[in-house]
Amino acid sequence: MAAPDSAPPKDLHEWIERLRAGGELVEVECEVDARLEVPEIHRRVIAAGGPALLFRNVRGADFPLVVNLFGTESRVKECFGARPRELVEKLAGIPETLLPPSLGRLWEQRRTLGALLRVGTRRVRGGPVFEASQETPRLGALPVTTSWIRDGGPFLTLPLVLTRHPETHVPNLGMYRCQVFDDSTTGMHFQIGKGGGFHLSAHGEGGHGPMPVHVHLGGPPALILSAIAPLPENVPEPLLASLLAGRRLRVGAVEESPLPVFADAEFCLIGTVDPEARRPEGPFGDHYGYYSETHDYPVFDVRRVLHRRDAIFPATVVGKPRQEDFFLGDFVQELLAPLFPLAMPGVRDLWSYGETGYHGLASAVVRDRYKREAMASAFRILGEGQLSLTKFLLVVDESIDLKDFPSVLTHVLERADFRTDLFLFANLSMDSLDYTGPTIGEGSKGVLLGLGDPKRSLPTTVPSALGAGVRDARVFSPGCLVVDGPPHHEAPGFPARVAELDALRDWPLIVVTDDAERATRSSANFLWTTFTRFDPAADVHARETSLLQNHACLTPPIVIDARMQEPYPSELFCDPDTARTVDARWKEYFPTARVEMGDSDRGHLD
Repeated sequence: MAAPDSAPPKDLHEWIERLRAGGELVEVECEVDARLEVPEIHRRVIAAGGPALLFRNVRGADFPLVVNLFGTESRVKECFGARPRELVEKLAGIPETLLPPSLGRLWEQRRTLGALLRVGTRRVRGGPVFEASQETPRLGALPVTTSWIRDGGPFLTLPLVLTRHPETHVPNLGMYRCQVFDDSTTGMHFQIGKGGGFHLSAHGEGGHGPMPVHVHLGGPPALILSAIAPLPENVPEPLLASLLAGRRLRVGAVEESPLPVFADAEFCLIGTVDPEARRPEGPFGDHYGYYSETHDYPVFDVRRVLHRRDAIFPATVVGKPRQEDFFLGDFVQELLAPLFPLAMPGVRDLWSYGETGYHGLASAVVRDRYKREAMASAFRILGEGQLSLTKFLLVVDESIDLKDFPSVLTHVLERADFRTDLFLFANLSMDSLDYTGPTIGEGSKGVLLGLGDPKRSLPTTVPSALGAGVRDARVFSPGCLVVDGPPHHEAPGFPARVAELDALRDWPLIVVTDDAERATRSSANFLWTTFTRFDPAADVHARETSLLQNHACLTPPIVIDARMQEPYPSELFCDPDTARTVDARWKEYFPTARVEMGDSDRGHLD
């Protein structure tokens, strides 16, 4: 592989060649099916920390298919190197180092300022993506994958969706899944709180007619990273992509659209989205580890498809953590971390947990120089762009490693006065992929403060003879006990009974789950089975609850009901037929290379 500090690859072909040279790519020559078979191969390989896969012979498709491009932490770092983080750190420090400005200080920052001068796009007359054109789109010729048995059809899973505000002309580059309906039509999964959806709304409200949209596949890997980055609404993602790439991005023009085309992409689907048109989209096995169900979403009408002559179609799979999106998401967080104090001055550090779908749980280190200053930072986080979709936020005022979740939880539980430090906010917006609220896109939020000095010693031993229907009880971390009991539909009041048990008075936090052994097997399992399965306002119980100045004061133990409930979509598992097919053909896929077969149902949870 190239050195970690080398320039990021200029396009997908260059990245594939680097992977091949480093022994991180395996080519599959036998015929495979993009429906269910390829995704299951991908899941098993990523579960074992295996290589990228290039499928040369995809049934019914005119192009090869590549997956697992960023399926390990080391692979992501090898692609982008250390330079982007170092540059972001320097940019974050410029307001201090250049004020007041002087020639000496400008000279000291010449390399950083020079990098900024290379940010943006540059117009070119041609490029690889312009080499071939489907004047009549044939999306059926693309090796589009169907990942899960209940999926509504094939989906573009790495689409780089470019839109532009009709009045300000500020662009947005987002990754919005696209269900392929036919040769010229896909869904467009514009979610709440995302730039593409805001642009479409502006088109409709202003009477601007159909919104031009370009869906790119492939191109500079920096585009993928910038498309998933939680940037403020009016900060163009292509600027971040250019900064990551260390060069101006090459763009070309087409007559039928005002939007640019990234010239080094593998494919570009050119078309429009009508602000008024909707069509049922889904189900889709999503990154929360469950199905998102069928709902009405906008429709993308494809007018033309540009592509390289030797185009390779990129795809990924999402599901129970950790999949490819987890490694990319964590890298983005680390990349942007130096900017958090600039955007939110009271926030010293921030981390969202990919095991919870990122929006399920975040932790923050904040300043608390006067009483309750920490809540000002909490509100700032919950009001900032995509961070506003965070469901639960833990807040501390001491520098600790936020990635070490058990240590964070212990720190908070030692310090929290749940009567005054736990805040539950009902009737708010929620990530539309989280189905724990009363209806799609709606739910609640929770904030728990763990400030100052410790207030209690935490228990670490499971009490005996709990009763109340408790089937199993296990310690996840000091002060946090996980119990399982009857299913939710049989005993919805079970968590309230657990909160009243005298043997549990000293436990500040209890999580009720369907399988305590599974939930405590690892931090990843605890995070996933807990924070993707409860609504703070509806599923948090306490030994006592009182109202003081209209604030709900909860007396511990605090009990979170994280059991599966009847309205929740089902957990994602590979279907038996596909599992048997992949079992039987594994050696056919990899006749010469030793590629380990992981457990796709467990993934990295254990």
